[in-house]
Amino acid sequence: MTSGSLGRLFWERVSRSDERVAQRVKSGGAWRDVSWRALGDEVREVALGLIALGRQRGDAVGILSQSRGEWVRADMAVMSMGGVTIPVYPTYPPETLAYIVRDSETRTLVVEDERQLEKALAAAAEMPTLESVVVIQGSARAPASGRLRVLDWGGLRRLGREAGGAGALEPRLAAVKPGDVATIVYTSGTTGPPKGVVQTHGNHLAALDMIAESSGVREGDVHLLFLPLAHSFARMEGFLGIRLGLTTAFAESIERLPENLREVSPDFLCSVPRVFEKVYAKILTGVEAAPALRRRIFHWALGVGRRASRLEREGRPLPAGLRAQKALADRLVFSKLRAALGGRIRFCVSGGAPLAAEIAEFFHAAGILILEGYGLTETCPILASNHPGAFKFGTVGRPFPGVEVRIADDGEIVARGPNIAQGYYGKREETDAVFKPDGWFHTGDVGEIDRDGFLRITDRKKDLIKTSGGSYVAPQHIENLLKGDPFVSQALVEGDRRPYPVALVTLNADELAKLARELGLGDKPAAELVRHPAVMERVRRTVDGVNAHLASYAQVKRFAVLPDDFTQDGGELTPTLKVKRRDVRQKYADVIESMYRG
Repeated sequence: MTSGSLGRLFWERVSRSDERVAQRVKSGGAWRDVSWRALGDEVREVALGLIALGRQRGDAVGILSQSRGEWVRADMAVMSMGGVTIPVYPTYPPETLAYIVRDSETRTLVVEDERQLEKALAAAAEMPTLESVVVIQGSARAPASGRLRVLDWGGLRRLGREAGGAGALEPRLAAVKPGDVATIVYTSGTTGPPKGVVQTHGNHLAALDMIAESSGVREGDVHLLFLPLAHSFARMEGFLGIRLGLTTAFAESIERLPENLREVSPDFLCSVPRVFEKVYAKILTGVEAAPALRRRIFHWALGVGRRASRLEREGRPLPAGLRAQKALADRLVFSKLRAALGGRIRFCVSGGAPLAAEIAEFFHAAGILILEGYGLTETCPILASNHPGAFKFGTVGRPFPGVEVRIADDGEIVARGPNIAQGYYGKREETDAVFKPDGWFHTGDVGEIDRDGFLRITDRKKDLIKTSGGSYVAPQHIENLLKGDPFVSQALVEGDRRPYPVALVTLNADELAKLARELGLGDKPAAELVRHPAVMERVRRTVDGVNAHLASYAQVKRFAVLPDDFTQDGGELTPTLKVKRRDVRQKYADVIESMYRG
C-alpha cells in the first residue's frame, strides 16, 4: 500500500469505510459509535481550524491528553494540514512539558481538560514559541497575560468551518511527502531528559505495511486502546486501526479497564507486561483464598492446560483423552477467565518491556495467547514479533519482513530497515552514537537469535551488571523471576562493580494484607509489616527459589523490602509502567548501601 503520507492513509480509509464504525467512546455511561465519515468531518474541521490559527506546513502541534477519541482526531488533523505532531504524556509536570514544547518549537498545544490547561498556563513563561492552546473538554479560560490564544474544541471546529471548504486542505495534504517529518516522539526518560525521536511518514507507513502482512488482525476487528498515545506502542495501535479499518474503542481509564473489557468484548488487546503481571497475581491470589475443592479444580485444570499448550507449541495433535479433559477444564475454569477479557479475544500483544515466559505460558494454558513483540521509539516501534501462527514464549519472535536484525560482537542488537527513525531532534552527538551512516541502528539491548530465527532479549546493554569479580549479570532476568511470585509486586536488582547482586523488593498489597490477617497483624502499617520476621521469611523463600536457577555469581545475596510500591507519582515508574532504574537507585541509595555494609 503506497499512500504517501499518514494523512492520505486516513482519508483513503474514510473514503473506503464510510459509515462503518471507526471509534467507540463512552460518554454519560453509554458507548457511542463514530463512523469513519463522521470522523473525517471532524478531522477536516480541526485541520482547517489549525490552518486558521496560522499553522504552516512543518509547524509543531503538541497533544497533552490521556488516550481518547479526540487525541487521534487531532493527530490526523495535524498530519492532514502538513504539521508535525508532538505527543506529551499527561502525567508530565509543567517543567517537562515546557522542555518538550520549547525543544520542539511547538506553536499550538491541544490539552485534554482544564487541569491540563492550568499546567500549560503555569509553564507559559518557559514556552516562548507557543501561540495557542486548545482545550478538548471544559471551558477555555484566557490567560492573564493575554499572550496565548485559548479556545475550546468546539471553537476550533467552528473556526475551521468558518475558514472555508475542504479545498483549503487539499493542497496541504497533497504536498506531504513520505520523507517529511510526521511526528517527534519524546522518550519517556528512563535514563535522563526526554529525547525527541524524529519519525517520518515513510517510516510509519513501512512499519504498518510490515505489520499488516502478518498481524492476524482483520478489517472490522474491535480493539480496546488504553495505553497512552504519547507512547509509540499505543500510537502504532492507533495507526493500525486506520491502516486495517478497525474499530478503536477507548478505555475510560486503566482503573476501569476490567469493566470496559467486558463491555466492549475486543477481538485483540495490546498491553504492557505490567498489566498481565497484575492479572496473573490477582488470579493466583484469588485461587489461594478459595475453598480447597475449588483450588484443586483450578490446579487440575491448569495442569491439563499446560499439557495441551506444550503439545500445541510443538505442533503435535492432542490425544482424544486430553481433548476431553481440556474441554472440561475450559468449561469449569478457563471460560470464566476469558469472559473477564470480554469473551471474544483471539490474542493479546505485549510490548514496551520484557514479559516473563512463565506468565505467557500460564495464560496460554488458560486459552489466552499473548504474543510478545519488540521495538523501540527509534524503530517506529517494531523490529520483531511473535504471530498467531509462529510464536515461541520467552522470545520476541522473528524480525518483520524488510527489517534486518543482527547481533554485534558485544551482544548488542542492531537493526536496519525503512522503519528506522531519522535521529534525535537537535542532538547530533546523541544521534551519531546510535544511528550509524550505514543505516544500522544500535538498540542498546543485548540478545541472541536462536536457530529457528527467534530473537531473545537478555537485557539492556547499559543495565548489565558487572560484579567486582568480573562476572556479567542480567538484572531484568532476575527481576522477572522474582515477580513470578504473586507476593512480589516489583523488584530492582543492583550490583554493578559490587561483590554480589542485591535486590530492592516491593510487595503485592493484597497478598501482604492477607498474610497480615493470618498473623493477626491486620491493623499494622505497611512500613511495620514489611519488617515483620514472617514477611521477611516469605520473601526469603522467594529469593532462595530464584537463586536455585542462577549461577552462583548471579545469585541475590541480600534484599530489602520497601514499604511502598513503585508508582508514577512517586517517580519510580514511567507512564508505561517501566521502572526508572536510575531514579530508584538514587531514591534508595542508602538502602542499597546498607546491604553492602557489615
